[in-house]
Amino acid sequence: MPEERFGEFVVVRRHGDEGHVAELVLDRPKAMNAVSTAMARSIGEACAALSADSLTRVVVVTSTHERAFCVGADLKERNSFSDADLVRQRPTARAAYTGVLELPMPSIAAVGGFALGGGFELALSCDLIVADENALVGLPEVSVGVIPGGGGTQLLPRRVGAARAAELIFSARRVAAAEALSLGLVDSLVAAGGARGAALELAGSIAGNSPVGLRAAKKALRLGHGLDLRAGLEVEDAAWRSVAFSGDRAEGVAAFNEKRKPNWPGE
Repeated sequence: MPEERFGEFVVVRRHGDEGHVAELVLDRPKAMNAVSTAMARSIGEACAALSADSLTRVVVVTSTHERAFCVGADLKERNSFSDADLVRQRPTARAAYTGVLELPMPSIAAVGGFALGGGFELALSCDLIVADENALVGLPEVSVGVIPGGGGTQLLPRRVGAARAAELIFSARRVAAAEALSLGLVDSLVAAGGARGAALELAGSIAGNSPVGLRAAKKALRLGHGLDLRAGLEVEDAAWRSVAFSGDRAEGVAAFNEKRKPNWPGE
């Protein structure tokens, strides 16, 4: 399984015969993947590399820790920060979360165990969240005197609505897997320890589709969200035009008529 390391705490692994599925692995198990400055920098660098890589069709974000996806910001590191240190670190931290959020291809978070604070925000930055029965998610930042700063106040209401997001953020409560599924905080629930495997299987299925189509569909979904219907349809039309005359469209139509599997040119 080919892999590339970004700093000490992040690994990118390739899956499938052609490597179209990239697994972005959070690899700081001794700290339950608490996001330090160094780890945030590595997440941002890995996402930048994946975004520029035409081979990648789907990204799956996983963890090497058996009981945690990510517990959020490294509060031990933060405890040593001066105000000036915190200001200096902020762009690096933001780049980690926006790096995941702005991946141009579909992304899936595989959540097992704790996904709290910034850890849950990393998952929310993905398009889909596959969780296992041991998952525990939440945005508890107000309980330590801050607010979600990795997109949580904006991404959570887009998933569950404004009132539900307010209740979860204001209460700082942690939500177990079954309730998380019922509230729409996660998209599917699998047996304990099965999130990574299920997410990679889903990613493999998605990766069989047109890479041009996948990226355009994601762009239309993201840009159109929250717009009125007329404006949203214009976003969709622009995305449609970006693929309608592509090599992938020609190959897809030809493969359908010839009753064979497409060989996507990716352009």
